[in-house]
Amino acid sequence: MSTSQSIPTSTDGAKTRPAGLLRRCLKMPIGVQSIIAVGLGALIGTLAPSAGEQMKILGEVFLNLVQVVVLPLVFPLIVLGIARMESVKKVGRIAGKAILYFEIVTTVILLIAVGLAKFTGIGKGAPVQEADAKDLDGMSQGIDFHELVLHAVPKNIFAAFGEGNLLGAIVFALLVGVAMAAIGEKSEPFASVLESVASVMFKVVGYVIRVAPLGVLGFISYDVAHYGFGNLRSLLGFIAVVYTGLAIVVGVLFPLIAAIYRIRYVALMKSIAGLAGIAFVTRSSESVLAPLMGKLEAFGLSRSTTSFVVPLGYSFNTDGSVLYQAAALVFLANAYGADTSLPALLLMVGVLVILSKGMAGVASASIVVLIAAGNSVGLPAEGIALLLGVDFIVDMARTGVNVIGNSLAAAVVDSSEKRREAKRGGRETTGIPAEADAPALQKEPAQ
Repeated sequence: MSTSQSIPTSTDGAKTRPAGLLRRCLKMPIGVQSIIAVGLGALIGTLAPSAGEQMKILGEVFLNLVQVVVLPLVFPLIVLGIARMESVKKVGRIAGKAILYFEIVTTVILLIAVGLAKFTGIGKGAPVQEADAKDLDGMSQGIDFHELVLHAVPKNIFAAFGEGNLLGAIVFALLVGVAMAAIGEKSEPFASVLESVASVMFKVVGYVIRVAPLGVLGFISYDVAHYGFGNLRSLLGFIAVVYTGLAIVVGVLFPLIAAIYRIRYVALMKSIAGLAGIAFVTRSSESVLAPLMGKLEAFGLSRSTTSFVVPLGYSFNTDGSVLYQAAALVFLANAYGADTSLPALLLMVGVLVILSKGMAGVASASIVVLIAAGNSVGLPAEGIALLLGVDFIVDMARTGVNVIGNSLAAAVVDSSEKRREAKRGGRETTGIPAEADAPALQKEPAQ
């Protein structure tokens, strides 16, 4: 009898071991799960390319889940953040500081990229004759600023929400927030509804982020299977320059800015590292937009500043992308033997400063801006097709840097506002707290 009883016990143990292992894996941090997914995806894409390409659907489902919740969360946060600011003047002040910061930092990053690319001489002897211009079919050959303005001011806000028009949603949220601040107490019922919506959406975001490793697995499997590593050898110099430039931005420029504004840069990086990693492997900064604002709020930034500056930065502060574009332009100029004198390089910088602000709402934005900038300085678009083979490799890095750059931008603007409040409080000697807006929402941290 004892022998017969021992058999189901061992069988049960065998059954529970995989279940226990699965539970332990699910309890791992999202970052660790994503790293494991990267390894598995690379293995599948290499050993079973056909299966790897089919797994792209996992990544697309994850991105769809993210995009469906972004606007329903961002809209109420921006509205409430603006409505609970002290005045409309403060809204304008924060917007002005953010845009000025974006312009200055973008220009500095472009100069770093152009200088590094010029110093290394990337692109000389590149096989641009192998580029297939058909790869660029269907992409816009420029940016229509008339359409950009209409994109920012949609005629139908529901259509804008349906299209995922983040810039249009920001503009409409700005108008609604200002109107709520103007009518005062009469807007409280609507504010309560928006608070409930934001709380529910934060919870939904938590559910979505849990499946991020599946999205990572799908994208990495597809990228490795579809693109392979054939063009790596001829473009290793370009990849190295882009990654070196991004490392200088993250490791030198951003810490310097943080030191000037007394921001704990290392602590900030630790706070958002997991989200930057998810953006890196999914190649989508939108995938972490909502949880990023929650992380920054938990770090100590005010919700009113974060909910306004971060979405605005997604449209106008693409630090990693502009560095890539500048390096790519110099690469193409060297490949085609074009003028790379100082005036020509400064012209490239000036063109990119203008065009990079037109990236909001444009599909394949970095490539489109690169085509438009190349046309502006006389470089043929055919050469850009050569870079498409390694675009997914540099796209991961530039997307991760975009997330870090927007986080730092929000911290800088918030620090500037708190310094201003502290100085004003010192003059008035009334002990006014540095940040007293949005008391109700501050109780709802977004994990």
